[in-house]
Amino acid sequence: MPKVLRIINRFNLGGPTYNVAYLSKYLEGYDTLLVGGEKDESEDSSAFITSSLGLEPVIIEEMKRKIDPRQDIAAYKKIKSIIKEYKPDIVHTHASKAGTLGRLAAFSCKVPKVVHTFHGHVFHSYFGVATTTFYKNIERYLAKRSDAIVAISEKQKIELSEIHKICSPNKIEVIPLGFDLIKFNSDIVSKRFNFRAKYNLNENVICIGIIGRLVPVKNHKLFLEAFGKLCKNTTKNVKAFIIGDGELRDQLFNLCNTLGLTFSYIDKPDNSAQVIFTSWIKEVDHVLAGIDMVALTSFNEGTPVSLIEAQACNKPIVTTNVGGIENVVIPNKTALLCQNNDIDSFYEALLKMVENDDLRNKMGNDGWHFVKDHFHYTRLCSDMRKLYDNLLNQISQ
Repeated sequence: MPKVLRIINRFNLGGPTYNVAYLSKYLEGYDTLLVGGEKDESEDSSAFITSSLGLEPVIIEEMKRKIDPRQDIAAYKKIKSIIKEYKPDIVHTHASKAGTLGRLAAFSCKVPKVVHTFHGHVFHSYFGVATTTFYKNIERYLAKRSDAIVAISEKQKIELSEIHKICSPNKIEVIPLGFDLIKFNSDIVSKRFNFRAKYNLNENVICIGIIGRLVPVKNHKLFLEAFGKLCKNTTKNVKAFIIGDGELRDQLFNLCNTLGLTFSYIDKPDNSAQVIFTSWIKEVDHVLAGIDMVALTSFNEGTPVSLIEAQACNKPIVTTNVGGIENVVIPNKTALLCQNNDIDSFYEALLKMVENDDLRNKMGNDGWHFVKDHFHYTRLCSDMRKLYDNLLNQISQ
């Protein structure tokens, strides 16, 4: 049986971890070893994802998110050691740090086939011009030597090939992410009752949730500013739930104070607050059942898992139109798309969704039928197996 060494940046809570876990568990015809770094201190662990699937990944402690030459070299050497012992037919890396160290190690060890998946990219909204150009040049070199590049949306393929010139479009395969979505569309009534009882929410309260790390690229500032404007102009009773945590938490607390928004956090819970910071919640299906709509304000995205899960739970969406988002939702049918970092555009979409009960219900009801066919893990595994089979067949020809 052919062997795949699958390498991920780090096992934090998010789409890439789910992606590699389902591929490692359910991809038929291939033996897989899963390797990755540990989560950052500001992130929630995804160990429950791999353990629930019976997976025992190899952890490389030196593979951190930030660049650290000493630790990066140590991680590179460990990956080479794993390759020499495991002898994979394919090394498949996921995300930037793993993509750099893992592919360099694979090239050095002359692994037959090397594949890399972009789960997003850092080519805008992360760094300055010089640093961005540096990273682009690294990715161009690595892509040139790779056998296949996987983009997770058609929009991302266009960005990688035509806008950022990372490689030829002929080398890029579009394979969207896949998840186990059944839990998001089951037992919704009881989950909703329990969530709203926990936060003492009447059914007339319209709850808007935004899910993700509290980091600059997610642009929670835009969400809070638009929500503050909404509170002053809506005829409805609204409340915001910020699900996640990270380095900007205290700044967002200060922003709430500046905007005159009352807020609470887990160390000082206050269910009467306008904005509830929940930190990380593993049972996202319970959160989605309990809230009424989902927001996303990112400057840059690959395939945002929160929007796929929101649609699986039949929740309408208001989001910035960035990255591959337009390939993840159905514009004007499951989501309202807004201009990037435009408070007026985002506020107007929030107000429209909140004020119009019929629109909110209609846009929510179309979500499940879309995502169950496009983003289930069985489709992911099928697509990836076809790619692997084609690559290995090239060797025998």
